[in-house]
Parts: sequence; C-alpha cells; structure tokens
Amino acid sequence: MFLHVGNNKNIRLRSVVGIFDMDNATLSAVSRKFLSLKQREGLVESAIEEIPKSFVLYKDGEEYKICFSQLSTSALRGRMRENL
Repeated sequence: MFLHVGNNKNIRLRSVVGIFDMDNATLSAVSRKFLSLKQREGLVESAIEEIPKSFVLYKDGEEYKICFSQLSTSALRGRMRENL
C-alpha cells in the first residue's frame, strides 16, 4: 500500500517513519538542523511548488528521506488509515 502525498508522489506505507507539521517542527533548532542536513545531502524532495504544510520522513533503502507536502498532517494520517 502507498501514501499519496500530492502531485502524483506516493510513498510506501511501510517505509513511513513519521509525518510532521511544518509549523511545529521548524520551531525546534534540532528539527531545522536535521532538515538542513538532509537537504545538503540531496535527500529532500517536494510534492509541491508552494509553501509546504507538512513533511513525511521515510526510509528508502538504507537512507532516510524527506518529502514536503501541501497536505496537512491530519489529511495524510487519514489517507494512511484508509490504506491500512
């Protein structure tokens, strides 16, 4: 099963580590540093071209990647529940 995060981007449900709200996650210096590090490593992708509302942390092989989404965390959680 897959989680559709927007703009034809799908992530395997079993690969999802967490779904995070951008407003809350970026308040923490640790979270900002983690996002910045993943971006420098080239492990960040975006399912949108506008300001993201959330991001999904998932495992792809041996690496952890981030995908930004225009969908809210509650919408993404609802989509996950529908697919379980």
